[in-house]
Amino acid sequence: MLLHLSTWLEVEAYLTRSTGLIIPIGSTEQHGPTGLIGTDAICAEAIACGVGDASQAIVAPTINVGMALHHTAFPGTISLRPSTLILVIQDYLTSLATAGFTKFFFINGHGGNMATLKAAFAETYDHLARMPMGQGDRVQCRLANWFMCSSVYQLAQELYGNQEGSHATPSEVALTQFIYPDAIKQAELSAEVASGHPIYSAADFRRRYPDGRMGSNPALATPEHGKQFYERAVKELTNQYLEFLNAE
Repeated sequence: MLLHLSTWLEVEAYLTRSTGLIIPIGSTEQHGPTGLIGTDAICAEAIACGVGDASQAIVAPTINVGMALHHTAFPGTISLRPSTLILVIQDYLTSLATAGFTKFFFINGHGGNMATLKAAFAETYDHLARMPMGQGDRVQCRLANWFMCSSVYQLAQELYGNQEGSHATPSEVALTQFIYPDAIKQAELSAEVASGHPIYSAADFRRRYPDGRMGSNPALATPEHGKQFYERAVKELTNQYLEFLNAE
């Protein structure tokens, strides 16, 4: 059930049986020579919809732009500042909590969002505690990174070993190939790929990682692999969502 394809009457009826909501969040950023700029949002949205179907939960509209300042030296990247993203999350949750939602399960596709999301949760708890809405103290947020699911990590190691890398990875590229088979990209990849450098400014990032990859070989990706990643992530995150929903 997608929030944006529902009426307010349907949402009101849903809230009589559940106060849980799944929120996909990703990023709009470079993903190397063959990765789609929307990779992180595409992956999070597809998996969130799968979890929503499996758990009969409402899925909120995807937050497509995240914290990707370190990628902005590559054309096409769009980023929010951490302070902006915190306010966006706070406003989202305040609106939804006012309506009656209390359990927010964020399915995240971008590692750069993680620290900011945790800070946003803390800011939101404090903000809601100061509002006379009656249930702010019952709001709970959970961060679930699909790429950190144990079953996903295991499969990535089996398929790609140390060529999985940490950005523009074959696992995430494979997932986008499964979701959008007509948008598969081809490009010549250098045999040499940078890895292990710390992340500082956007200009420094592009200097250290000139083609945008971080230790990865996305040429190994296939749509068939992507289907396996999708199925594993949906299964594992559905279990996590239901456990979160039923926990006090």
